[in-house]
Amino acid sequence: MMQDIDSNLRRHAGKIQSLLDSVLNSRGDSDPELRRAVEHQAATHAGRLPEGGPLLPQELGNYVDKVSRHAFKVTDADIETLRADGYSEDAIFELTLCAALGAGIARLDRAIAAMKGEVNAPKKH
Repeated sequence: MMQDIDSNLRRHAGKIQSLLDSVLNSRGDSDPELRRAVEHQAATHAGRLPEGGPLLPQELGNYVDKVSRHAFKVTDADIETLRADGYSEDAIFELTLCAALGAGIARLDRAIAAMKGEVNAPKKH
């Protein structure tokens, strides 16, 4: 079973990296540096990366926290708060993807570590 896990990881690693690169570094309405900071904060909350990293503006940080920890609690009011802070709908969409991606990959790392019998997920990516 471990060989199957490792084999699948190797097979999909390039696709995962390509997805990360596309979402975090491609042209968009939001700055790629901001997108990377959002992904980093979400990954930190989900246990993939150590604390630290770029600070986000407070309202955006609160939104990223909510998306990465309790996405089902996001409301229209959260989106309106970001719009009032000057983020376009496209930027909000991009930043939401970055937060979901950071949290999702962190959870995937932790699940794989658990299947391998490791105590903690790797702190890299």
